[in-house]
Amino acid sequence: MARRRIAKKRNARGDPLHNSEVLSKLINKIMKDGKKSKAEAVCYECFDIIRKREKKNPMEVFLKALENVKPVLEVRSRRVGGATYQIPTEVRPERREALALRWIVHFSRQKKGKPMKEKLAEEIILASRGEGLTVKKREDTHRMAEANRAFAHYRW
Repeated sequence: MARRRIAKKRNARGDPLHNSEVLSKLINKIMKDGKKSKAEAVCYECFDIIRKREKKNPMEVFLKALENVKPVLEVRSRRVGGATYQIPTEVRPERREALALRWIVHFSRQKKGKPMKEKLAEEIILASRGEGLTVKKREDTHRMAEANRAFAHYRW
């Protein structure tokens, strides 16, 4: 079933403090049950923690972390004659950003025993240094794509 029309690309509004689209997307990823003000509080408190620990502009640290987490390649499943192959494909820029944000929030939530602001700050700091679970996830994704390079000719 095909679409009637092409879906229009909507741009996210910048967040209240930094007027950044990317930060606004992070806040939306953190948000649960529509509690945006709570998600904003978590995000900004996390940035305060980063400012204290790193002695740098938290926005720069966050953007560096995002760059270190964005995947270039991923594998997609494709059925060819009864067999399912993992086909390596390049990741579109919007999806790269979305995956990076999703992974940062996901691995922050997985940690136990601390408030979310601290877990998020920790994950962003580690990612900006090229360490942590989110960077490992990106490397695993790239490794999978590399391992399945033989099936690249099945790309559609």
